[in-house]
Amino acid sequence: MTDDEKKPRKPSGALRLVAGALAGALAGFAALAVAELVSAAVRPQAGPVVAVGGAAIDRTPAAVKDWAVRNFGTDDKLVLQLGILAVLALFALALGIAALRFRRAGAAGVVLFGAVGALAATTRPDSRGLSDALPSLVGAGAGAVLLHVLAGRLARREPAGSGPADRASGSGAGPEQDWDRRGFVIAATAAAVASAGAGAVGRALNGASGGSAVASRDRLVLPAPGSPAAAVPRGAGLRIPGASPFLTPNADFYRVDTALVVPKVDAAAWRLRIHGTGVSRPVVLSFDDLLRRELVERDITLTCVSNEVGGPYVGTARWVGARLAPLLAECGVKPPSRGGWADQLVARSVDGMTIGTPVEDVMDGRDALLAVGMNGEPLPFDHGFPVRMVVPGLYGYVSACKWITDLELTTFDAYDPYWVKRGWAREAPIKTQSRIDTPKPFARPKAGTVMVAGVAWAQHRGIDKVEVRVDDGPWQEARLAPEDSRDTWRQWSFPWQAAKGGHTLTVRATDRTGRVQTDRRTRTVPDGASGRHSVVVTVE
Repeated sequence: MTDDEKKPRKPSGALRLVAGALAGALAGFAALAVAELVSAAVRPQAGPVVAVGGAAIDRTPAAVKDWAVRNFGTDDKLVLQLGILAVLALFALALGIAALRFRRAGAAGVVLFGAVGALAATTRPDSRGLSDALPSLVGAGAGAVLLHVLAGRLARREPAGSGPADRASGSGAGPEQDWDRRGFVIAATAAAVASAGAGAVGRALNGASGGSAVASRDRLVLPAPGSPAAAVPRGAGLRIPGASPFLTPNADFYRVDTALVVPKVDAAAWRLRIHGTGVSRPVVLSFDDLLRRELVERDITLTCVSNEVGGPYVGTARWVGARLAPLLAECGVKPPSRGGWADQLVARSVDGMTIGTPVEDVMDGRDALLAVGMNGEPLPFDHGFPVRMVVPGLYGYVSACKWITDLELTTFDAYDPYWVKRGWAREAPIKTQSRIDTPKPFARPKAGTVMVAGVAWAQHRGIDKVEVRVDDGPWQEARLAPEDSRDTWRQWSFPWQAAKGGHTLTVRATDRTGRVQTDRRTRTVPDGASGRHSVVVTVE
């Protein structure tokens, strides 16, 4: 054996670098896992990813939020959380590499991460105070300790048996340094297993934290409405492949909100406070108080202001709830047209969302509801259980507060709710719109009769006419399905004699006031998109 072969092999710098990055990743994983476990004792919304994600949503400009909804749809929250985790992963990898030389600085970086999460959690609109900071701080502490320990296993050390005599002998170079590979592997494996366990337990506990709310919904039997909805007119829902159903199933109903964790509220513990300017008799209602009022059942189409021309964020459901106007009147509230002091009704959600609705619209005779049921069942959690607002004719961001817990009468001059602060309009009546459901864009139908069909809506005004244009030809009137009410969308169909080649189909609607859907294209900000929907197809 040669002298070179007897020498210990020089440790790989690249391997140590990889181990450092792994140490950082494990520290970050441990921090999140412990935070998840602690959040189960505090509340799920206090977890660092949820808190930072909520803070990011709060500070996102309207145009960026609109872009996210347009490109990711109802998956925008998942994309945001994955993005946060990706940034945290890169940050953790960098801290692990830095800790190879600066152990304390690396650990301090993890603590800084925790401080950001704690700040986000305690400054959210629904924050419950300093307790919300605990998950981030405790998790960061655990991650910092782990990184410090793992970085210690990666520190350079002298081989056993080396001493001053060894350092003085030979060519003058000291003995080659190595790091505790075995100790690192043992510590890293133990940390990974413990973190995975803590995270799994925390996730399970958080998943079960809404157990009482789930139980309250499961045992709820809604009273029969005193004013039931009429049967959907025969033929209101077209039996045409590709056309939307008249009533949108709960599982398919669009969801656009800012809640990264869906609130789960126990109906027995729910309370609604009504107070503010012009309220001479403030009240606090329980869920049972609300159910004892006369309930009405109505078919109402809701539309999100983020819905682009031809977009999917519109749907119709059969809602059950208590009328809001009589309840406000019992509290002494009058609309401005009758001398009332307040012109804005601010609804607050349990997650801190604020939505402002014109008092005049709520009390003008339309079926503005505090809804408790949707399509024959209690509200799903995603759609506001136990109680939400539904106001026909207004975009959701000024009318459809979910998980509602507070109603304050005020003025538009005195208070700007959540979306108004972010550049959206104070008042937003739904614009007259129509959509082609079939054929789909870039479809390749066969020549001959092709059924063109879709929906049109102008809530609280109603649809009187829908027309279709092929390429640059004349507008041709489509067949309207029977109307359910002026607060619901209306389906339409048009038998098109399709000739071979590429064609553009365009639709427009006319509402009951005689206003024709404009061809002027605008984006959703600040008060809803406008323009006419068209699809390009190739007839074979």
